[in-house]
Amino acid sequence: MTAPRIDTDTLRRLPKAVLHDHLDGGLRPATVVELADTVGHTLPATDPDELAAWYFEAANSGDLVRYIATFEHTLAVMQNREGLLRTAEEYVLDLAADGVVYGEVRYAPELMTRGGLTLPEVVETVQEGLAAGMAKAAAAGTPVRVGTLLCGMRMFDRTREIADLVVAFRDAGVVGFDIAGAEDGFPAADHLAAFEHLRRENVPFTIHAGEAHGLPSIHQAVQVCGAQRIGHGVRITDDIPDLAAGKLGRLADWVRDRRIALEMCPTSNLQTGAATSIAGHPITALKDLGFRVTLNTDNRLVSGTTMTREMSLLVEQAGWTVEDLRTVTVNAVKSAFLPFDERNALIRDVVLPGYASALRSSPRA
Repeated sequence: MTAPRIDTDTLRRLPKAVLHDHLDGGLRPATVVELADTVGHTLPATDPDELAAWYFEAANSGDLVRYIATFEHTLAVMQNREGLLRTAEEYVLDLAADGVVYGEVRYAPELMTRGGLTLPEVVETVQEGLAAGMAKAAAAGTPVRVGTLLCGMRMFDRTREIADLVVAFRDAGVVGFDIAGAEDGFPAADHLAAFEHLRRENVPFTIHAGEAHGLPSIHQAVQVCGAQRIGHGVRITDDIPDLAAGKLGRLADWVRDRRIALEMCPTSNLQTGAATSIAGHPITALKDLGFRVTLNTDNRLVSGTTMTREMSLLVEQAGWTVEDLRTVTVNAVKSAFLPFDERNALIRDVVLPGYASALRSSPRA
């Protein structure tokens, strides 16, 4: 029996939680155009709609390296206080408009110092912009809580320095650490000093793994570095030879049994070649096998997406139900880098009542 269709308005109203979303990958096209003009940066298109289309087309190359290269233009407008304040504030307002109630935004401070800002100044400015956005969203009746993950770039040698920055700002809105950038050829274990420091300081972290590189990347992230979550992780299926039968290898078994969250980003994975279709994306099979999968956008501008769109794609093309969407939302909050009691309160007081309310008013047919 086919599950009832869920209309887009209902999907938009559903409470959402996003754990994997890059600040520099989610700017409004019009903002990029305006800020680029201010700083004298040349864009591939100066019409916001045309620029959005350029991003989407450039990202659909099936090549992670080329996908990452599209960030040249967003980073160009995020090198001063004005650009950081505006993009951080708009980031929050865009999440709120999409029904997100909890988000974790990630970015690499070292990529935003070309205009003369120091690393602490970058973090302080972004936090100021995020706070302004949260205040405006709350005043508009669409409150959203946003925590920050600071990224070290795995191709460079400043990850230990960024780990220090996370510790310094842990009580000022920064909730954790990530390591990002080109995965293949730049193993996470090369930055073990950063992860060991974070563990000593009781700071949680996630690691991009299992997207452009396979099981060795995931194994290293989990067993060598000690990641509490995995960014993407789609290649964990390499350790499940028969997804239908659900017989797990030792690493997949470990990831599932220890509730290590997989921050899955379906549209992005199609663009980078880590998956071939929404219908066949591993997120569905892994969800059904009991992995703690979460649904994410990765880069909303670059992928031309939102959380509502990601949900809609899974409903329309992979047969997901409201219960499936609620499951991955609860999964995300359970795995958020928040204190236990705050996670429980968010699920109990916001997520579950929000689902119930949205469904009562839904014209599902």
